[in-house]
Amino acid sequence: MTSTPEDIELPEAAQTTAGPSVASLKVTAGQVVVDENHPFDLDAYLSSYTGRTAYMRAVFVAQRCPSLAPQAYQTALGHLLQGSDVQSYVTVLSAHNSLPGVTQAPQDQEYVDKTIANNTKEKDRLEVDLKTYAANMIKESVRLSHRELGRYYYSTGDYAAALRNHMKSREFCTNATHVIEMCISVLEILLEQQNYAHLSTYIYKAETALDASQPAKNSKAGTAAAGSPERIKIQAKLEFASAMAEMGAGRYDKAAYAFLKMKNDLGDWNGKVVTPSDIAIYGTLCALASLSRSAIKAAVLESETFGYYLEQEPYIRDILDAYMGSKFKDVLLLMERYSARHLLDIHLAHHVPTLAQQIRNRALVLYFQPFATVHLERMAAAFGMDLTDMEANIVKLIEEGLIKARIDSQNKILKAKDHDPRVELYNRAVAAGLDTEASTRKLLWRMKL
Repeated sequence: MTSTPEDIELPEAAQTTAGPSVASLKVTAGQVVVDENHPFDLDAYLSSYTGRTAYMRAVFVAQRCPSLAPQAYQTALGHLLQGSDVQSYVTVLSAHNSLPGVTQAPQDQEYVDKTIANNTKEKDRLEVDLKTYAANMIKESVRLSHRELGRYYYSTGDYAAALRNHMKSREFCTNATHVIEMCISVLEILLEQQNYAHLSTYIYKAETALDASQPAKNSKAGTAAAGSPERIKIQAKLEFASAMAEMGAGRYDKAAYAFLKMKNDLGDWNGKVVTPSDIAIYGTLCALASLSRSAIKAAVLESETFGYYLEQEPYIRDILDAYMGSKFKDVLLLMERYSARHLLDIHLAHHVPTLAQQIRNRALVLYFQPFATVHLERMAAAFGMDLTDMEANIVKLIEEGLIKARIDSQNKILKAKDHDPRVELYNRAVAAGLDTEASTRKLLWRMKL
């Protein structure tokens, strides 16, 4: 069934399966390995998140990293016991108890019974309120009732019902502020479910409403509204959602620029949806995979706004410095060392192999640019790779047209193709002449008609 902007069906399972591993990543059979060479502090990582995001990220870590699964499931259970999602609690408890060699955790029946009773009571109350307000045709109260029902279903883990109620409230919005509130609520749910394809619809709706809610830009009121703290928070949320939509679609260059221009005030989304550390990692990896060094210098290293995010993850700054200094072996070593952090991120995981390969490809192209000839052994040593892998990577880049060179397989030398600017100029002149001739013929035919 084709989804429309007002009728979204969430995927049954999150799209979080990682693609094929590359040599620079420590992945075994789809599982992430955490050891001394690939550290990952689970407690420090999860302590940055709150609410359902903390539980979902903990479960994701447990599913991807067997060595951390018991600890991650226990953390998830702790978060769930503070909420109202009984079904998720039972599911996570069952997953924890099915692990080999773990002490069986008993089900907190008191929590289950009490929460089910409270959920039923709250649902009945909200539905009665909605029917009463709808019968009396109190438009604002109906909108608020749908909003509260959406929040209730979200807290209990019923995302489809939560989306239906939030989107239903759109019919009863009376001003731009109400529309923005509805869109932000929908975007939060879509992000949590990694339903990136539908983000752009509600980003556009929110941006339109945000523009409509602002007074004339040349007025004093318009100038004050443009810089208001609440507006800055909304803009930051929309910029983040836009960046995630681009990254989810694999458009890493657009995603990079979207992350790099983000404001540093996400309001209640900070920790609830994403952390500044996440933004630093997402933005930097997308930039390294898709932007030129001059663009990275201007948009990343010289950016005042993104500098705040870089401060949250010092190793990301180390990767950037190594890349800008042409220390490509250090770049790949750092990428490998912190691969567990990337592969255990619920939004980034399935992009990591592609991003790592693109970063390596760009580094190989940059390394070869100044040379007419270079020994493959020297390149392999510079990147910390064996000769066979290096040759295979170079062959692929030549086939894709990223490196214009030939390989002397016997002597293991990479030779740049001869570049004659006069031939290129002649070819361009001939092509321009043929285009002009074709255009002239078309004009003559039209004159005859």
